Amino acid sequence: MRPLGKLTMCVWIATLATSFAAERLYVNDKKVPESREDLIAIQTSLQKHLAEARQATVCIKMGQGSGTGVIVSESGLVLTAAHVISGVQKDMKVIMEDGTEYEAKSLGLNSENDAGMLQIQSDDKFPFVRYEAKNDDSRSATRVGDWVFALGHSGGFDKERGSVVRLGRLIKVAETTVHSDCVLIGGDSGGPLFDMNGELVGIHSRVGRRLAQNMHVPLQVFHTHWDMLEKGEFIGDGPFANKPKPGTGFMGVAVKDVDGALEVTQVEPGYPAEDAGIEVGDVLTSLNKQPLKSKDDLRDRMKKLADGDRVLLEFSRDGKVNSVEVDLAKR
Repeated sequence: MRPLGKLTMCVWIATLATSFAAERLYVNDKKVPESREDLIAIQTSLQKHLAEARQATVCIKMGQGSGTGVIVSESGLVLTAAHVISGVQKDMKVIMEDGTEYEAKSLGLNSENDAGMLQIQSDDKFPFVRYEAKNDDSRSATRVGDWVFALGHSGGFDKERGSVVRLGRLIKVAETTVHSDCVLIGGDSGGPLFDMNGELVGIHSRVGRRLAQNMHVPLQVFHTHWDMLEKGEFIGDGPFANKPKPGTGFMGVAVKDVDGALEVTQVEPGYPAEDAGIEVGDVLTSLNKQPLKSKDDLRDRMKKLADGDRVLLEFSRDGKVNSVEVDLAKR
C-alpha cells in the first residue's frame, strides 16, 4: 500500500475530525420551535442521551444534607459545586442511579466560582459522560438560546423516581457563569447541565429568585483550575465555601501530663473525641504520627488545625495501642 501524500493525509484527518464532531441541533438557531418536526427533533435528541447521562449522575450525601454530581471518568472522578462539598479532603457518600452507595472524598474546590471535585473511593469502573474539550480561548461553545437539559436529585435520592430531568434553554452565557430557564430546587446543586448532543457544559450552582432562572458553572471554570482541583487545593476566599481557619479545631478533651504522654481526664459530650470513642483514662501518645509529650505539645498542634480537619490520634488503653481518625469541630 502506498503511503498517503501530505495533502491527502491532511484532508483525511480533517474529514475524520469532522465526522467525530457533534452536529449542532438546528432548532437551537430558531427563536421558538416552529413545527411538530422541530419538537420531535428536540425530543429525539433528549431521548438519545438521557439514559447515559442519568447513569453518570450521582446523589452526594454529606451528613444530613445532599446534593448532586456527575461522573466524568471511568475511575470515578466527579464534578459538583463547591458549596455542595464545602471543603477539601472530606468524607462523603455517593449514590448511583441504581441505589449502589460508594465512599468518596472531596478533592479541591474553587470557592469563588463554585466549582468542586470529588473522587469515588473504589477500584470499580464507572459510567461517565463526555465534557467539553477546552477551546483555545477557554470559552464554551454554547450560545444563548441553545436547548439544554438539567439533571439533579431534587430533594435527595429517590430510587423509584431516579434523577429528575428538566428541559430548557440558555438565557445568558458569561465567562464564569451560564444561566438557563431549567427549573432547579434544593438537592439539584452540583448536578449536570447538558447540551442536546449529550455533552456536559455546566454544573448547577445557584437557584435564582425565580425557579426558571438559574445559574450554572461552565466547564471552562473547571478547565482553568483543573490540576489544582485534582490536587485537592482550596482556591479563593468564598463566598461558596469557607476556607479553614487555623486554631478553630476542637477535639473536646481535657488532659494531664503523665510519663511523657497525656492522660484524658474529661471527654466533652457531643464533641469529636466522644464520637471517636475516646474515654477518660485513655493515654494519648501521638497526633498525626507526631509524639504528644506534654499539654504544650497538644496546644501548639491545635493552633494549626481548623474546624473540619481530620486528624489521626493514637492512644493506649489497658496496655493496648489504638488509633482513630477524629474530625475536628468548632468550639
